[in-house]
Amino acid sequence: MNLALKLALAAALSVVTAYGAFAAEFTKGTVKKVDAKAKKVTLIHEELKDLEMPAMTMVFRVKDETMLEKLKEGASIEFVAERVEGKLTVTEIK
Repeated sequence: MNLALKLALAAALSVVTAYGAFAAEFTKGTVKKVDAKAKKVTLIHEELKDLEMPAMTMVFRVKDETMLEKLKEGASIEFVAERVEGKLTVTEIK
C-alpha cells in the first residue's frame, strides 16, 4: 500500500472516530403517555435541534422496549431522538 493511500485512510478514519465522539444532544421533555403494547411513548418536547423539529407533542418509537419501564406519565425527562429506519425513535433517556 503506498504512503498516499495510507494517509488518506488514516485521515478518513480519524474523521469517523471524531464524529462518533460527539455526544448526542439531549432534549427536555415530559411524558404524556406510555404505550407498552405498541412500544411507543408520547412526549411533549422542546425543539429537537438535531432533527430540525420545533417544540411539540408527538409519538416516538423506543429503541429498546425496556426504556418504557423507566417512563411514567407526567415525568420530566431528557432524551435523544433519532431517525431509525425512517421512524422517529428515542434512543437514550436520562
